[in-house]
Amino acid sequence: MRKVIVLKRNHMMLAVAAALVVISALGYFGREWVRSTASVEAGEERVVHMVTGEFKTTTPDGKEIEAYRFSPGTVFVQKGERVKLSIYGVNGESHPFIIEGLGLKGEVKKGQETTVSFVANKEGIYRIICLTHPDMAHNGPMIGYIVVD
Repeated sequence: MRKVIVLKRNHMMLAVAAALVVISALGYFGREWVRSTASVEAGEERVVHMVTGEFKTTTPDGKEIEAYRFSPGTVFVQKGERVKLSIYGVNGESHPFIIEGLGLKGEVKKGQETTVSFVANKEGIYRIICLTHPDMAHNGPMIGYIVVD
């Protein structure tokens, strides 16, 4: 004696959709786990590219204002990851900077690339602060963030 299972079209569509969600989630999380684990185990250094940028405008009363920034403004890295920040100077003549909590400093000059390397040993948020533009009074704040998860 044979049993026949009848699936309705709605049930079949729901099953296919659920399977796609599960496969997508496994692919996404598996890829992230493999990428972060492989780079830490293999000792590879991940290069993160940034640039210096500038916003400039004129107010209704004719005053010219400008503000500088790092782009991207926030960089996410994994705890234990070896990271090399490569910062290219596009706007502004010179941007001396520090990275709070990591003991790093450097200077980005227009048309030049500056690199700093570190190992993200401790979780937290670390600020990249341009010492020339630290606040609104100095055409800033030119502050970027490194988030270590």
